[in-house]
Amino acid sequence: MHINSAMQRESTNDPFTIECKDVILREYRIEDLDEFYALTQQSEIIEFLPGWDVPKEQRQDWLIHYETVENKQFLKAVAEEGGDIGQLRLRLGIISKETGEFIGWCCTGIKEQLPPPNREIMYAISKNHRNKGYTTQAAQGMIDYLFSQTNVEELSAVALIRNTPSNKVIQKCGFELIDTIEIEDEAYQYYKLYKRK
Repeated sequence: MHINSAMQRESTNDPFTIECKDVILREYRIEDLDEFYALTQQSEIIEFLPGWDVPKEQRQDWLIHYETVENKQFLKAVAEEGGDIGQLRLRLGIISKETGEFIGWCCTGIKEQLPPPNREIMYAISKNHRNKGYTTQAAQGMIDYLFSQTNVEELSAVALIRNTPSNKVIQKCGFELIDTIEIEDEAYQYYKLYKRK
């Protein structure tokens, strides 16, 4: 894993990145809007992440006024606060090294429906790039970054019981199954991963 750190970015104005084997995790850019929105309209993503299915204008508003802004706050906290990220979220696009395409996302934030400490990682990938190991690489890149560069000591992950691919990614990343929980009348597998392990 190679991280384009805050110090490197200040000198080049490059976006924050985490390099994995076949993909790069990169902070969102306004230019991602069209590809990002198209992904949220794929039926496979709508099925498991219905809250991401919003009008393009809403997606643009979130991207400009919330997501890119909070990413900067998160990265600033890592650089200046000794990795104390508090409740901040980090949202990164999954970029294909081969094509440069925005093919998914991998994010971390507080999952309010879980008992604290409840920092979650979550992800989604285009139907055209499934079963290639990209999501596992992205999730592992995010996990390694959080455990090495922030004060995070444990992570949570949830996946709908019927979402077999997502459960497999979580398990491949070393998460332990804690319980089955209900969120908004849906049954989820609830997992934990601890830095000390």
